[in-house]
Amino acid sequence: MRHNAMTSKRFENQVVIVTGASQGIGQATAIAFAREGAFVVVNYRQNAEGARQTLAAMETVGQGGGVLVQADVGALEGCLALMEAADALGPVSVLVNNAAFIARSSFLDAPVEELTRSFEVNVRGPYYLSQMAARRMIRQGRGAIIHISSILARQAMPNRSAYIASKGAIEALTRAMALDLAPYNIRVNAIAPGLVDTKALRAGFPHPEFERVLASYILANRLGRPEELARAILFLASDEASYINGIVLPVDAGLAITEAGPAIHGDS
Repeated sequence: MRHNAMTSKRFENQVVIVTGASQGIGQATAIAFAREGAFVVVNYRQNAEGARQTLAAMETVGQGGGVLVQADVGALEGCLALMEAADALGPVSVLVNNAAFIARSSFLDAPVEELTRSFEVNVRGPYYLSQMAARRMIRQGRGAIIHISSILARQAMPNRSAYIASKGAIEALTRAMALDLAPYNIRVNAIAPGLVDTKALRAGFPHPEFERVLASYILANRLGRPEELARAILFLASDEASYINGIVLPVDAGLAITEAGPAIHGDS
């Protein structure tokens, strides 16, 4: 069944947490859930203005609503604060672990702090948040957890070693969590975005020709849009994906099956 983005209410009256929702994929995902009737906990760490823009857009679509929660999910205290804020709204049905820390140092030069921070935000935070959310989902007899991985978990590029290692870990965690939580009717899946037009991507490829070069190696001949990733996330969180568990879904227009080395390296 195809859902009309303006009228579907797959998540009506459900509480959904989206971390890192002040921009990019997280922002698009929060808006998409609100459009389908969810009450969304919009998490952010520093970008308060972006978070306010997310909330304003959610209110504009007119279906669900939301609340802003500032918290650093790389710290246990931040995870606890986020879950406490969600508890005040009602039982959590969906958790989307989207917040990320991207380190861009070469392997030889990377300080230990970059590796530590990468795993704090990209692995430990999702681990603790998922654990807290799952304990609450068990009481309802159901739930869905979505991790955001990356194409780089399987297709490496230079100067991203800490980030790549953390995304490999989150894919392994997805499978492990799915096994442990399946008896409680809680599904755990992940998506692996390809090259998506976000501020984070553009910060890593400052060359003015980067978009043309990258797009030439993508089967769709363009960068992805955050809204396209959001649709995949909503699908995995919905009852339409009730028989899907423990997978990592590539959302990359086929980039993972192409010879993408020159594009990722920035060569023309």
